[in-house]
Amino acid sequence: MKIVLASNNPGKLAELQAMLLPLGMELVRQSDLGIGEAEEPFRTFVENALAKARHAATLSGLPALADDAGLCVQAFGGLPGVDTAYYATQFGYAKGDDNNVRALLEQMANVTDRRAALVSTLVAVRTADDPEPLIAVGRVSGEIARAPVGRNGFGFDPVMFIPSFGKTFAELPVEVKNANSHRGQAVRQMMQLMRERWLS
Repeated sequence: MKIVLASNNPGKLAELQAMLLPLGMELVRQSDLGIGEAEEPFRTFVENALAKARHAATLSGLPALADDAGLCVQAFGGLPGVDTAYYATQFGYAKGDDNNVRALLEQMANVTDRRAALVSTLVAVRTADDPEPLIAVGRVSGEIARAPVGRNGFGFDPVMFIPSFGKTFAELPVEVKNANSHRGQAVRQMMQLMRERWLS
């Protein structure tokens, strides 16, 4: 089954491709089909993921899978949330993972409550008009480290310290991270939903 991924992020594509392989699904990036980014006007992950999935399904004629994920920092009332990808731009930096980490560490320099969660919301639709989108949510709680550690992963992985491992996500082997990450949790839920509702 071919399914369009409503994202141009190569990190997400690689993670999701590896995880969905057991279902025999071939993920195709929307940019490879000439589809541009969808508008993301909403303030929740689920609404933005649904908008992205519908956009990709409309323009491709294929089933679509979209992910909206972000970092929710306790001391900031859950922000940056849906603005995670553009976090650094609020502070005069160019958009990008390294700048996001730099800006976050600067903003949290004097913050003692370092609790945070990485959240991933996956939405899949068979068509743009699918009345029953599949929705899966994964969430991992941790703390923001004082400095980046580790070389694996992307995004905030180098500063997302997971107490149960005693390491940041970026220090974990890729297969361990994928098995325990917010995206890993959401993908396992999504695979189960796809098996039950689309493939059975």
